Amino acid sequence: MSRFTIQATEAHAAPEAERPATRRRRPRFTVPAVVALAAISLYVVATLFAGWIAPYGQGQIVSQVPFDAWSDKFIFGTDQLGRDVFSRLIYGAQNTVGIAFATTCLSFAAGVTLGSFAALSPGWTDQALSRAVDVLMAIPQLVFALVLLAICGTSMVNLVLIMAVIDSTRVYRLSRSVAMNVAAAEFVQVAELRGESKFWILSREILPNMVPTIVAEFGMRFCFVFLTIAALSFLGVGIQPPAADWGSMVRESATLITYGDPTPLLPAAAIAILAISINVVIDWYLNFIGGNRDER
Repeated sequence: MSRFTIQATEAHAAPEAERPATRRRRPRFTVPAVVALAAISLYVVATLFAGWIAPYGQGQIVSQVPFDAWSDKFIFGTDQLGRDVFSRLIYGAQNTVGIAFATTCLSFAAGVTLGSFAALSPGWTDQALSRAVDVLMAIPQLVFALVLLAICGTSMVNLVLIMAVIDSTRVYRLSRSVAMNVAAAEFVQVAELRGESKFWILSREILPNMVPTIVAEFGMRFCFVFLTIAALSFLGVGIQPPAADWGSMVRESATLITYGDPTPLLPAAAIAILAISINVVIDWYLNFIGGNRDER
């Protein structure tokens, strides 16, 4: 190989060596994140396979003795009607978590779509949507849900739709703010100069850059929806009997606290553990995303 060939090869390879690395680092799982993910996995399994895991039906009366003690047959005893508490805890995951997840998905579908559209449509469209959201957000969320459920009825469909509409206002605010920041970027302006449609810009340029923020907010909003549904059930206007729900289970067994029985703490602990686990995973995810941005 001649000297000129070696120099040409080195000159060609130099730009490749100077090119910055764009690979993302692998996520480093911390102990709290692993524990939280394991806990969330158990909730997911209980939600999807409650009918196979629970030894009894959620409304099945299995004992003639109300508030039966913990035993080998009934792991956590029975409730005031003689229903197995352990089975109702599992079905409670399916009802409470499943409905909260469906509600959150619906609220994000509406909130992200309207918020992004408002960010790309300055003028009366943005003003009308934003003022309507301001009016809805001025009313306390729990009080508003109680009033609407009292008027429209406490069916499962009404619960999901009412909670989705109320929660979508928060999602709208965040999505509009993030979309406006992304829309001000140069690559979006270039797409507008090329004559791309708003739908193309929204789907190809704006939404992909909103994903990290939306994913983190989804976890937070799911916690709020989940806790609100549990609170509504505790007040008697959420998920209705005979469907099992952790909020109503706390209300039904609250009198046992007077006698030192830990049964009311079981659904309360299920609610608390899920909320804490989701927040731990969100913190880990935000730290991971922040580290990737710092390395770019």
